[in-house]
Amino acid sequence: MAKVFAYNMPQAAKSQKKERNTTTTSTTTTTTIIEKAAPALLMADLTFAEESLPKGDVRVERKMKKILAAYNYSNLQTNRLHRMAAEWFPIIEPILAAYGIPDDFKYVPLVESGLRGGMSPKGANGFWQFMPGTARNYGLKVNSKTDERKNLRKSTIAACKYIKELYGVFDNWTLAAAAYNVGDTHMKKQINRQNQDNYFKLKLNRETGGYVYKLISMKQIMEYPVRYGYSDSRGVLAMNTDRE
Repeated sequence: MAKVFAYNMPQAAKSQKKERNTTTTSTTTTTTIIEKAAPALLMADLTFAEESLPKGDVRVERKMKKILAAYNYSNLQTNRLHRMAAEWFPIIEPILAAYGIPDDFKYVPLVESGLRGGMSPKGANGFWQFMPGTARNYGLKVNSKTDERKNLRKSTIAACKYIKELYGVFDNWTLAAAAYNVGDTHMKKQINRQNQDNYFKLKLNRETGGYVYKLISMKQIMEYPVRYGYSDSRGVLAMNTDRE
């Protein structure tokens, strides 16, 4: 009903038009920032686990720019992720190193649970968004009384075991990250069906097809926050993580 009355009120109509124009301007500005910030950076310098994006691929570059723009401060409008990083990374980083997992995998929990939190509709939960069965397979207790998926240290150890196993299957960290999202069986099926083992050239479902792009985008706003509209990283990461 509110929408019906709004169309009959000139002032409301002007307000809606102004809001649409503001949204369009914000989106355009965000995209422009990304375009100007790093045309060379996008393809030459953006990596995940020291694995580069394919150079000269217009489709990949367009997709990367789009997802980077989505992670701009004007869209996420929060420094909460930086505060999470300040709290989580000191625990995650040494565990990754101990298991020989690239440091870039520390962004997985931020993408998996930092953006949304809680339990997924499918039942995944915790920092690394483990399904109950997978969590148990890698040593976590999940029952009516205990859910170690919510224990950062224990769930990170479980994640390292799983990721290392995935790398053993695919011999590629980017594919291992994508398989973490969709499962190794599905990933192997798509690689065989498409006769293609480059993640960026595979045709995958929407979530998995954008997963590594999201990890790279998260890495960018953590390492270069000012470029994407956030506060200076040193200032943010030094904040009291208990304070909102």
